[in-house]
Amino acid sequence: MTTNGVNGHHQLASRPLKPGIYAPIPSFFLPESEDLDIPSFENHVVRVASAGVGPLLAGSMGEAIHLSHSERVTLIKVARKALDKEGLVNVPIIAGIGAGSTRETVELAKEAAEAGADYAIAIASGYFAGALAGNKKALKAFWVEVSAKSPIPVMIYNCKSLQLPPVSQLIRLCKDPGASGGINLDSDLITELAIDCPNICGVKLTCGDVGKLTRIAATVSDSSFGSIHPRKNKNAPFLVLGGFADFLLPGSYSNGHGAITGLGNVAPYSIAKLFEISEASHADASLLPEAQRLQGIIGRADATIAKASISGTKYLLEKMYGYGGLPRKPLPPIEPAAAEALWEHSHTRDLVRLERELSGKAH
Repeated sequence: MTTNGVNGHHQLASRPLKPGIYAPIPSFFLPESEDLDIPSFENHVVRVASAGVGPLLAGSMGEAIHLSHSERVTLIKVARKALDKEGLVNVPIIAGIGAGSTRETVELAKEAAEAGADYAIAIASGYFAGALAGNKKALKAFWVEVSAKSPIPVMIYNCKSLQLPPVSQLIRLCKDPGASGGINLDSDLITELAIDCPNICGVKLTCGDVGKLTRIAATVSDSSFGSIHPRKNKNAPFLVLGGFADFLLPGSYSNGHGAITGLGNVAPYSIAKLFEISEASHADASLLPEAQRLQGIIGRADATIAKASISGTKYLLEKMYGYGGLPRKPLPPIEPAAAEALWEHSHTRDLVRLERELSGKAH
């Protein structure tokens, strides 16, 4: 993970939050019992982190809605231990703290911090979206209170609006469309939160709005932002991260800071390489054609694989790495015909070839 106009102070302490690629790690379950499959989880966290991709636990891809508080704590503790054992002691852990109420969100933030998480990410519950979606005051109050009471820096999770055209809804399939209920924060509110809340450390834009990313980054990536609006934690600058990998290159040229993307589970080396080359191309324009090539492969695959959601990602992990399994009920597994079509799709095959090539070189 490299730097790109990071606001805030010089990062000195261990496990700072840096620009780059982060992956929302799936929670794996044993067949029949649906208990946590800890060995597969440990294996995957280390695999992803070894490729230079940071782990985000108990998020949408991690089926947080299906996890108890104690299971979330277990996953954080297990991940920290596994990373440290492999010498990945400087890799930070971001923990999902999404819940129905502000009170429970704060409780989860405290539990995550105690378990060893370095950062948290919070989404406004969509259960009462009818009352919240158009209420800027209530939405701002949620993140103000959560960030003020959280012992660790908090990131905003802006999922998406359900008002998008049907085709865009399919391509931009959020892993938990009911969680946000169509609540879609605009750039003005997110920028206000960045300015007013020193314990907020960034935003994940799963809405896929590059214009929104550009507007927010224009403020927070300015060299003066960190001194005028210092962060509570000097190691936690405000990062503007995409929620997909298909606009990493244009996001980089808009002073964005990377992405939190489910595709990082399937192809961590590929996406990390795309971010690296995109950043390097600012100084060396000869790298831009290669960045565009990688962005094309990854962008097509992202749109194709995102349609298969959590069960599709787990299927691909099973095919590529020998673990994955099924989501917790009532979330259904991918249908066999759809799974085969996903694996054989030209977009998937191109990404798999790229990932195998880059991971082989890394090893």
